Amino acid sequence: MAKEPHLLVEEGDVTEVALIPGNPDRVDRIADYCDDPELVSENREYRIVNAEYEGCELTICSTGIGCPSAAIAIEELHNAGVETVIRVGTCGGLQTNVEIGDMVVATGAAKEEGTSKRYESATYPAVPDYETLTSLVDAAEARGEEVHVGPIVSDDAFYNESDEYVEDWEAAGLLAIEMEAAAVFSLARRRGMKAGAICTADGNLVAGTQKGADSDEELPEKAKNNVGRAIALALDAVTRL
Repeated sequence: MAKEPHLLVEEGDVTEVALIPGNPDRVDRIADYCDDPELVSENREYRIVNAEYEGCELTICSTGIGCPSAAIAIEELHNAGVETVIRVGTCGGLQTNVEIGDMVVATGAAKEEGTSKRYESATYPAVPDYETLTSLVDAAEARGEEVHVGPIVSDDAFYNESDEYVEDWEAAGLLAIEMEAAAVFSLARRRGMKAGAICTADGNLVAGTQKGADSDEELPEKAKNNVGRAIALALDAVTRL
């Protein structure tokens, strides 16, 4: 069997469960929480590490920015034998009570992106499976962590999220915006995989703040610290799965 052309892996190189951050650097941060990390491959925006957490083997794979590169990762992880994926990312709050540093567990993602629509109608739901969703919520409750649980939106145009769009998303009760979950959920469902997502708010579009707005660094300090808490919850969810 030939290696997958972008992830450079084949069946046997990865485990059944994968955590999928967008940022390749976050692969290393997640691996720091684990035992015996081993770099499997690295190509373009994709970095893959295998590790162990509390006796559970897992793969950590970055997906890059946006649904197109995330879709490639899901397709190739599936081909290599991954059965469950959990997105561990960042998002922008769309409700006033979603503050910088808060964590959001998605119950679904509105398809304000183009990739999933190449696979199916926009009317088909982009949702996590119940078991993975529940594992994330239960992990938060077990640690005494507060998380927002509800629908989010995945968008393609980071620099074109106008006031009109933001107002409409807020009125619809969407908790946050990010750039990958709709494709992750949709493709996972179509490929018979399980999927979930937990994201840390790095800004709030209703309040007029986006990542990097108040600092030379990508993430505000509070979001940077709380990404670690989201990682811990995702790893705990792996043990529950």
